[in-house]
Amino acid sequence: MKIAFVGKGGSGKTTLSSLFIRHLAATGAPVLAVDADINQHLGAALGLDEAEAAALPAMGERLPLIKDHLRGSNPRITSVETMIKTTPPGEGSRLLRVCEDNPVYEACARQVELDGGAVRLMVTGPFTDADLGVACYHSKTGAVELCLNHLVDGPGEYVVVDMTAGSDSFASGMFTRFDITFLVAEPTRKGVSVYRQYKEYARDYGVVLKVVGNKVQGPDDLDFLRTEVGDDLLMTVGHSDWVRAMEKGRPLRFEFLEDANRRALRALQVATDATYELRDWERYTRQMVHFHLKNAASWGDARTGADLAAQIDPGFVLGEGVAAPA
Repeated sequence: MKIAFVGKGGSGKTTLSSLFIRHLAATGAPVLAVDADINQHLGAALGLDEAEAAALPAMGERLPLIKDHLRGSNPRITSVETMIKTTPPGEGSRLLRVCEDNPVYEACARQVELDGGAVRLMVTGPFTDADLGVACYHSKTGAVELCLNHLVDGPGEYVVVDMTAGSDSFASGMFTRFDITFLVAEPTRKGVSVYRQYKEYARDYGVVLKVVGNKVQGPDDLDFLRTEVGDDLLMTVGHSDWVRAMEKGRPLRFEFLEDANRRALRALQVATDATYELRDWERYTRQMVHFHLKNAASWGDARTGADLAAQIDPGFVLGEGVAAPA
């Protein structure tokens, strides 16, 4: 199952996503965690120290390797250079699976040991001084989108992505790559404004969106969220001494997380698992093609746009039964 955590900056989405990752790992489930936020904090939230987090391999710097592996023997992709972030898989492409070893994971993923288990962690990499004034950070998160386009996961497998802040994920089609999106919102006007944007943008794409109220301190906060987001409010989270200790670099064992917050994390998993029966691989593939064609049409060079459009394999549908070459 693919899960996105979104929300405005400072809403607590990284904290909530890290807690959910810890919860899933503690159940023994296989987890691939991805930090797709250009402000890289997920590693630290999972307990890595500053040096360990800084040493994580950046997906954006290994994009040629990622493209070379995923391209496989797909005859519609003439070279690695012609692949872009929206390039869809086709006959001959290599697919990624959560529980496997492959060159992409070997180059870009690192095992993070948690007290309740272990997860694979991948990161886009930070925005560097060399990027200032000349680069758009969406080129870095494009590595995540390309991997998600080629990733096939099954029930009981979890891919948890900590997304960019606000509604920036709508700069590409990546917002359609998830079984469920958890929007973390504080009980404030600014907190729910991102929810309204997300709800409006995602309206026509079948996105399953649930709101997690964070920093909720009492009935008035709860009533505010219920009024503003209605039935999309899944659950709320309040103050946590466990989280405060973690943020101070004094993490307690995960088993000591407050009972109310443990119940909240179980509710997130139940909501996630319930979306499996809603999966529609044809729609998933169709949306992938839709955004790739939009990308191709945006190229000023008509020849390049036509070449990108030709990468689409009209008979291909991504799904669990699809075989990929070794």
